[in-house]
Amino acid sequence: QVQLVESGGGLVQAGESLRLSCAVSGSISSIDAMEWYRQAPGKQREWVAMITRGGGTGYANSVKGRFTISRNNAKNMVYLQMNSLKPDDTAIYSCSAVGSTLRKWGQGTQVTVSA
Repeated sequence: QVQLVESGGGLVQAGESLRLSCAVSGSISSIDAMEWYRQAPGKQREWVAMITRGGGTGYANSVKGRFTISRNNAKNMVYLQMNSLKPDDTAIYSCSAVGSTLRKWGQGTQVTVSA
């Protein structure tokens, strides 16, 4: 089993930055990639970013150039650095672990960006 715990959310003003963290524990060897998703009120969940086992990364167009996903293997942590935040970035952000037989979600952390 894999357990995921997010932290780092909060209330910021437009243009400011936040770094989200995702602590990963359990059967880490079963994970092929880590992803960040977000869900705004009344909207469907949206994929934000991913980092693969090999270190490859990908981003949604809406965050490309502003958000950076990274990891610290020694600490079993995955991060989402969010810069130049906009009110449209307001959402609950969740990390997710993906493997051939795995899809696990964290509980999410709220990010609110005021205009």
